[in-house]
Amino acid sequence: MTPLCTRRLLLRELQQADLPAVARLLQNETAMYAYKHAFTDADVQAWLDRQRRRYAAHGFGLWAVVLRETGAVIGQTGLTYQPYLDTQVLEVGYLLEPAYWRRGYATEAARACRDYAFGSLGEDKVSSIIKSDNAPSIRVAERLGMTREAEFTARYFSGEQPHVLYSVRRADAAACFFAGSMLP
Repeated sequence: MTPLCTRRLLLRELQQADLPAVARLLQNETAMYAYKHAFTDADVQAWLDRQRRRYAAHGFGLWAVVLRETGAVIGQTGLTYQPYLDTQVLEVGYLLEPAYWRRGYATEAARACRDYAFGSLGEDKVSSIIKSDNAPSIRVAERLGMTREAEFTARYFSGEQPHVLYSVRRADAAACFFAGSMLP
């Protein structure tokens, strides 16, 4: 994949050399509060390996979020197929180090992923699966033009958790953008 660039960010495939940055994120209790799971060093390597397999299989996965100004890896964002009930959805996911929260980086990165899914991949719909009490992630989804589609229970490391499915269709995202209701 050719890296995606936004005004402040570069989104690129994760590399083995990014392992320390991936560990810093996945082993940060504050960043991972929605997962309710402590990632071991082996879990972190497995996560990185899973992204690399996704790149090979689909051409996308979770990408490194890099500050263009400094070159620092501050998180991950990207597109992955995720289970939802008895099917799979194409999910826009985002996860940043807490020091970079509330600066618009998650929205900027996730918007680039949404636009890549609609433009380069030709997808008609993208979603985000969010723990139901994760208000900041819900706000990011809403800034992408997503609306709440369903509530359901998802099973993760720590057991079953209530989640919400937010989604947007290509035509709706374009209409929101042109109507001026979305940030440029």
